[in-house]
Amino acid sequence: MKFVLQPWNLLLLALAAWINREQQAAIEYLQAENRVLRELMGKRRLLLNNHQRRRLAIKGQSLGRKLLGQFGTLFTPDTILRWHRQLVAEKWNYTERRKTFGRPATEQVVVDLVVKLATENPRWGYDSIVGRLANLGHEISANTVKNILKRHGIEPAPDRSQQPRWKEFIAAHLPAIAATDFFSVEAWTQGGLVTFFVLFVIDLASRRVKIAGITTSPNDPWMKQVARNLTDHVDGFLIGKKYLIMDRDGKFTPAFQAVLKEAGVEPLLLPPKSPNLNAYAERFVRSIKDECLDRMIFFGERMLRETIHSYLEHYHAERNHQGIDNQLIDPVDDIGCQSARKTSQ
Repeated sequence: MKFVLQPWNLLLLALAAWINREQQAAIEYLQAENRVLRELMGKRRLLLNNHQRRRLAIKGQSLGRKLLGQFGTLFTPDTILRWHRQLVAEKWNYTERRKTFGRPATEQVVVDLVVKLATENPRWGYDSIVGRLANLGHEISANTVKNILKRHGIEPAPDRSQQPRWKEFIAAHLPAIAATDFFSVEAWTQGGLVTFFVLFVIDLASRRVKIAGITTSPNDPWMKQVARNLTDHVDGFLIGKKYLIMDRDGKFTPAFQAVLKEAGVEPLLLPPKSPNLNAYAERFVRSIKDECLDRMIFFGERMLRETIHSYLEHYHAERNHQGIDNQLIDPVDDIGCQSARKTSQ
């Protein structure tokens, strides 16, 4: 039996060939476009959201690994198939629907209280902390307190009381320690540009600063007089101090140190090239220079003294200090200030 092509069969074949050519041209264009995109991207990673991954995974799964490899897409066949497997796994993931069994976790506010009570009261044991928490309305067991402290690396009460931390050790000794140092300022005078040396002392516990003197020549007699002023038994800045930290600058003469020792203040000389060991004094120098001195040009010693005096008033009464919990050294009483203004008026 002979097969005779009808006119409409020829029309269908021609139409199918035309459609195939159009699809092939579209595929070739998309492949060229993908190659251009890969060249522009280089080694950069293209990040997609979950919705975009879902769309590509569904389409890629229907094509299969072989066709995806032929098309040269932006993403490898393994990547698209891996997305598909992840979507299937997420479909059957019921983790969020599961109920949590067992004892509920301790509230964070209780955990914070336990840690605070244990660190601030080294001699309190588990039962003591449980009792204090009960006074605050929190009922927990001694074993819970034990587990909380263990997670935070806090030893039991006997070990805590016998092993003070460095922070506690240093804080306990700060009231007996002061530090001193020089900084220099250039000022214009009738004789030209002159270097003034400013000697200051800082109380490590309170961060209070005393300008011990300003001079162009910190010689031995001048330094001895400064030491006498600082150790004066009536109003000396070093009253009650046991140690004075200083570097090995030659301006801290043996006579200066001898006057300090006679008054019961031990000079502590820093090792060579170790400014970080006098960090409190170094921080004050940075503060006064950044906030005041480096922003001005000084004409004469009087202007320099008045500027430093004004900055110290700001430093003590208006400037917050992070080292003392962001507090003021000498907070000004607003009521007292108002009364003083009214009296002056």
